[in-house]
Amino acid sequence: MDCSHSPDDARTHGKLTLNWNYAEAISNAGGVPVLIPPTADMDVLAAVIDGWLIPGGLDIDAANFNEENHAKSNLQDPMRFDAESRMMQAIDPELPFLGICYGCQFLNVYRGGNLIQHLPDVVQHDAHAGGNLQNYIVESVSKLAESAGSKEMQGKSYHHQAVGRVGSNLRVVAQAEDGTIEAIEDDSKPFFVAVQWHPERTPEDATTTRLFSSFVNAAAEYKAKRRLV
Repeated sequence: MDCSHSPDDARTHGKLTLNWNYAEAISNAGGVPVLIPPTADMDVLAAVIDGWLIPGGLDIDAANFNEENHAKSNLQDPMRFDAESRMMQAIDPELPFLGICYGCQFLNVYRGGNLIQHLPDVVQHDAHAGGNLQNYIVESVSKLAESAGSKEMQGKSYHHQAVGRVGSNLRVVAQAEDGTIEAIEDDSKPFFVAVQWHPERTPEDATTTRLFSSFVNAAAEYKAKRRLV
């Protein structure tokens, strides 16, 4: 999600946009996508949504994990991080959650972890940027493997940052061939998964299709249980 707040723009004051393929992936899986602006009342929304997908975006301000920003940082408007933090505080802990790229990094930072701010400094290459198709090894006992129906996944990678120190109650469940953390999840929740790559950009991949279907199915189950309360 691109949250570009520009108060000097008298016509629009900025833009809130979502790449089409996120909405399409959710719709194709049987869900109804809703775009959440950072100015929304998160308490109200938390009471009506059945699942929450945090999509990709720009870089998170390193001040959120007590570091100085790397020279290569391209910062997301801080309103977005603040809004998603408020939503995280408002949601039912059992609400199905799927983080993608920025969404994976947000979850880790929110849980007290930090980020590798520029991967080429660590892995000595930039193969994680530019939409390269990569292979990922998934922990066999994980919600991600169960959802995707496989211990191996492929995805397109568009990031120069990644999970560093892992946040509280999160477990690494997928890595790239160079050891970069590619997925984390909270085992204590019914569906709380975050991936570093962009599954919405490989809609023809069977594991991708199953991942989105599993997320939407988890949301439907959550909705059904809530109706019984």
